[in-house]
This record gives sequence, C-alpha cells and structure tokens, in this order.
Amino acid sequence: MQRAKKLKKTFACVQKHTGPVAERMVNSRSYTRFNQNPDGEGSHVEVKMSADTEEEEMDCAEQGHIEHEMYTRSPRRPPSWNKWKICASFTVVLLLVCIGFLIGYSVHHQPETPPCPLSNPQQPSQEVQPPIFDNPKPSMDWSDVVELLNEKLNTESVQISISNYSSVGKAGSPEDNSLADKINTFWKSLPMKTWIDEHFVKLQYPSSSNPNKVRFGTEEIGSPKGFLAYSATGMKQGRVMYANYGEPQDLAILELNNVSLNGSVVLMRAGKISMAQKVANVAKKGALAALIYPDPADYVGMPQNTELYGHVHLGSGDPYTPGFPSFKQTQFSPTKSSGLPDILAQTITADMAVKIFNKMGGNSAPESLQGFLHNYKLRNETDPLLTVEVNNELKDTKIHNVFGVIKGLIDADRYVVIGANRDSMSSGFAKSGVGTALLVDLARAFTEMVKGGFRPRRSIVFASWSAGDFGNVGLTEWLEGYATSLDKKAFTYISLDGVVTGEGSFKASASPLLEGLLQMTLEKVKNPVDSESRLLKSYGGSFASLLRPMEMDDGAYPFLTFSGIPSVSFRFTSQGQDRSVDYKYFGTAQDDNGNLEIVTKKKVDELAYGGAQVAGQMALRLVHDEILKLDVTKYTVEINKHVSTIVNYTNQLKNAKVNKTESLSTKWLLEAKGSFDRASTGLKNDIRNSDEEDLEMSRIINNRKMKVERNLLSPYISLKDVPFRHIFFGNGWQTAEDLENDLKDVIAGKATLDVDQVLNKFALLTWTIQGCANDLAGDVWSLDNQI
Repeated sequence: MQRAKKLKKTFACVQKHTGPVAERMVNSRSYTRFNQNPDGEGSHVEVKMSADTEEEEMDCAEQGHIEHEMYTRSPRRPPSWNKWKICASFTVVLLLVCIGFLIGYSVHHQPETPPCPLSNPQQPSQEVQPPIFDNPKPSMDWSDVVELLNEKLNTESVQISISNYSSVGKAGSPEDNSLADKINTFWKSLPMKTWIDEHFVKLQYPSSSNPNKVRFGTEEIGSPKGFLAYSATGMKQGRVMYANYGEPQDLAILELNNVSLNGSVVLMRAGKISMAQKVANVAKKGALAALIYPDPADYVGMPQNTELYGHVHLGSGDPYTPGFPSFKQTQFSPTKSSGLPDILAQTITADMAVKIFNKMGGNSAPESLQGFLHNYKLRNETDPLLTVEVNNELKDTKIHNVFGVIKGLIDADRYVVIGANRDSMSSGFAKSGVGTALLVDLARAFTEMVKGGFRPRRSIVFASWSAGDFGNVGLTEWLEGYATSLDKKAFTYISLDGVVTGEGSFKASASPLLEGLLQMTLEKVKNPVDSESRLLKSYGGSFASLLRPMEMDDGAYPFLTFSGIPSVSFRFTSQGQDRSVDYKYFGTAQDDNGNLEIVTKKKVDELAYGGAQVAGQMALRLVHDEILKLDVTKYTVEINKHVSTIVNYTNQLKNAKVNKTESLSTKWLLEAKGSFDRASTGLKNDIRNSDEEDLEMSRIINNRKMKVERNLLSPYISLKDVPFRHIFFGNGWQTAEDLENDLKDVIAGKATLDVDQVLNKFALLTWTIQGCANDLAGDVWSLDNQI
C-alpha cells in the first residue's frame, strides 16, 4: 500500500515536471486513481484540479521528496454512462500508472533524488551547485616525473641545442633578431603557444665617427673600443687617482690617508662589484670621471690589450622610461632614471692603465690596495691632468622578447617563468649563449613530457630576453609593462644566465622562499661529471657555503626586488670563493666556446646538462605539487637576523648615551618580527591540517605564500625613484641594511645621529614587516592584533 501511495505521488510530481507534455496527455487534468463504486452504482475517476496541484507543490517542497495524499471525488455519472468510455478511461489511467511506476522506480533508485522545485520564488533554490574547482589527479608521481625528464633531457640534446642557439648578437641587431625568430619558429613547431613583445628602447653605443679618448697631459693614452653604456658624455680633466676596486672600504682607506677624490679622474680595477656601483661610489665623493680596467692580478693570462664592455646604469631597464614600459604606443615626458651617472665613465685596457701608472708621481698606495703591478700611486698634485673624452650616442632600438608557454591543467593563471638573456655587446658565449640554448632545450623536453603523459597543475613560461647586456633592459621592460598582474600570477623566476663559467665549484643566489627547494634539488640531482655523487655533496656538502647575495646585474634581481617575485640564479664556476672575478672573459671578446672549454676542462655539455637538470627539476616541482614549495619560515630567519642587528646597534648607542637616543625604541620592530613569526607558524599549521586534495584550500594557501615577497617591497617610496624597493635585498634608503649602516656609522663616529631620519626608517621598516605578517596570517579575523 505504501509503495502504491509513493508511486501515485511520484507520478503527481512527474506530471508537474513534464509540463505541456503531460497536459496534452490528460487534457490539463491529472488522473490519479480509478475507483469502483462500493454501492455498485458504477465507477468514477478522481480528478485533481489546480487547487490540488498547489497543495501537492507545497507538500513536495516541505517534505523534500515526492509525496501526496489528497483525493477528491468527482460527481457521480448517471447509470447510463457508456461502458466503452469507462474501458477507455481505465486503459488510459492504467497506462499512466504504469509509466508512473517506471519513473518512480527509476527515481527511487537514483543515488540522490532532487527535490521538487520550490513553488515559493522567495526561497533559495535547493539544487546542488556544480563545484567551482575540478580535482583531476596528478598524472604521475614525482619519481615518475623525474624519470620522464631524464628520458627527454640528456647531454646529447643539450649539445645539439648549444650548437644551434648559442650564437648571440648585439641587442636589436640583425643577428639578435634572427635568433629570436629562430627560437620562436622552433617553439611553434613543438607545438607551443608563443608570442613576441616588442619594445622601443634607448641604447647607448660609441660614436662611429668620433671615438672615445684618454690623454695624460699631451700624450695620447689610447682610443679604447670597449665602452660603458649610459655614461655621461663630454670631456673632463683632473688629477688621476687610484682607488682599487672602488668599494666603500677602498674609499674609506683613501680618506684615512687624507686623500680626496674631489675633482679627480679615478682609476679602478674591474671586479668584486658591478661597474655601475663603482662609478656611483666615486661620483658621491666628487670624482669627475671614472676609468675601469682589467688588472692582470684578476684577469690572469688575459692579453693586456683586452677590451672591456659593460654599462653604468645603477638600475635596470631603459633608463629613459624609469618605472614605465617602453612600448611603441607609450608616450612620456622626457625623464631619466636616478641611477644614471652624471660623471664620465670609460673602460681602458690593462696596457693603457700601465702607461698611466708609469707616468704618475706621488706616494705609493697603501699595501691593502696594491695588486699585480706593485706601483699603484695615490693622487699627485704636480702630475699633468688626465683628460677623458666620451662621445657615446643614444640610439632608439626595437628589441624583441620571445615567449612560449605550457599551460597548466588546474591553475593555468599561475606560472613559473624560466628565462635567459639572449644578446651580448661582445661574444657572450658563456654569458648568454649557453643559457639561451638550455632555455630552448628545456622547452622542448617539457613539451615532450606533456606528450608523454605529464600534466602540470600550473603553467610554465619560457622567456628569451633581449638587451640584457645593457642592464636587463628587455626583461625589466616586460616587468614594467605588466606590473599590475605579474606579481599576483608569476610565483617564481629561474634565471639561466651564465649557468656555466667553470668547474669545481657551484654558486647560487636565491630568495629565502626558494632556498629549501634549491637545497632539496641539489641533494637529488646527480653531479653531471660524476654520476656516483649528488651535486650538494660534490660541492662541499654545506648548502650555506654555496649561497651568495644576489647582485644587481643578475637577471633574477629585477624579478625579486622590482616585482616581488621569488627568484633564483646559479652557476657552475671555477674553484675558489675569494676570487674577485668568477669568469674573467665576461664582457670581453674572449667569451667564446674555446675559452669556456678550457676553464671547464672540456665539460661544457655535461655541466650545461647539470644546470638544465637543476632548473628543470625546480620548475617541475613547482608546477607538480598541490602546495607550492615556497618556504615562508626561511624569511623568519632573515627578519630575525636584521632585527637583531638593529636592536644591537640601538642598544650600543643608548649605552654610550648618544644624544637623543632616548627616543629610539625597538619595541614595535620586535612586535612586528613576532607577528611574522606567528603568522609563519600559523600557515605551517594550516598546511598540516588541510586536505591537499581540496583545490580551493590549496589555492588559498598558495596565494598566501606568493604574496610574501611582494609585501616586502616597501609601499612608502616611489617606484620611479627607487625601483628596487625590497627592504632586505633592494637598493636604497628603505632597506634594513641602510638603517643598519646609519647606526653603525654613528657608533664608529663617522656620522652624527639624525634622530628624525632614523625614526622614520624605523617606522617604515616596522610597518612593512607588519603588513607582510598581516597578509600572511590570512583573513582579518586571524590577526593577532598585538601591535
């Protein structure tokens, strides 16, 4: 009986769902039951009209399933009712009951029975919404991914790629454009989605009709072919002064010897710091011009007539559109970067430097500044004037950045970028050629892995940049052009520039967020020249000994300090950590395959393969795992280190009772550090307690990780004036290191305390760290509110 009732009610609800079809079948009436008259007076059919239907709908909505028990009697028919009509009615009703039975049976056996639609339009629908996130299983385990990479990437493929893609040219030249087209064509054939960004930038070259010159008195020293892009132009004269590498400590030694650089032409050795930093350092001391040469003590075995090439923009990108992209349609008023020097800068050869030293009088330089020549002199007021003439010209140049992408399966709008600069002012085999070749081969290998069944969760973007030798121009212009979105979508940059410059040692620079992943990778990747050992074990076993600070000329530096994207670069290099020059052929015409084969003992292909494995496994891990391998706890160590240094210096000043130090308080800085510690720990617990198969939760956690680097860019300074805004790794007054140096100089008696300036730096540093901690903590109700 209950079964019959359910079937009848099922049919009622089905009739409601079927609409016009049902109406046509039963002439707008719902026939629910055929009854015999118990008095024997005949029979009747129950008819349910519109009022009954409304009651049925309300009942369906309230019960959540198909149920109805209302019956109504139709008026009695006279005894003369035709029997054939009764039979016909019985047949129709029986047919409908059978159909209802079948439908009810089917509905009854569904896993989930959807409720009837609610008749009240003000109530929310009870229908189950489709999930926002799909959750496809990873195509393969990590061990299978590595095995597939090893199958698709090998020494032979790397060797072929180096042969085909390592011939570089000057930015914007026919050779550079031809290589860009070649890369783009190959990536399309893989097939891969590719595109090209064009930028219109200002590059500086020597004049073809009016060469640069150096004279000592009336004697011509020479007209060097090498040059420093973005030097000021014109002619300057002054007494020559030797300043070693031009590092701050070198200039401090000169000051201790009562030697002033004001009005001087400063002669410096190449190495240790960038040429832009050297020029900026001596410009602050009042120098008129800077000459930089390759000292034989550092460039051992290099011919003394070797020309040097470089740039002196203390920044990156086109210095005449600072903070803005150099697209064709962009129009800006005339401006220039604050990192452009206002003094002349020029490279000279070693033999030109020897001529100058031999003609210098005066006292010998202090022993700590001596080098190979043993006759370095200080400034002599009776020497003839040294004349420097720089006639470089700005040229509007169209450059091309080439991109290819492998799209992710789940988070396609999140991507890791692998890139290499493509151009060179000179030969550039090790500086640009090898990295470009590896970039092309990794794109090939990854594409073939996808064909072999690998399904990355996130996307991988391959980028070939131009004008890198002028200060990461193409790379930075791309970052500037898409600054509003890149730091929210690109979560890592891996640089392949200069990946092989020697053998016997390994060096790396990385955001703290990537240090854990880099260490894990080096522990797993085999030494390419000794398959029985892993890379980390082969090169000392101590990961910390392999790390070094990231320099401004590094291709990864703008990603980290301009855009707030975790970045990493690394290289195989020659043995020894204290050399002033890692690879003496950089920036010279000697940077070719033959010299690289010599310094690597003919292991270029093997070492390049090892570099491809490191970059490849890091990238694949980042697009394979549910939770990004970005270790937030590493930044806890970095913050603690800087805060401890600042607190120590502040306490020293207070103990020395330096005037006005009573207003200095480290309380809030310590609180900000504590907030970051707690937020980092909270995130770690959230990861531990979350279900990694929950894609929405994984995406939320990954977003919290991705924003850490971006939130360490100081929000209190102008991007145009200080492009490298990172408070720990950037360049400018906003950095923790700058505050530390201010306090240290006061302690050493080199400066007086400017309490207002120091308090301002305290406040901005504190609230940058606190803001980062707040965002890392997650939702606003998750904040600890202790500051």
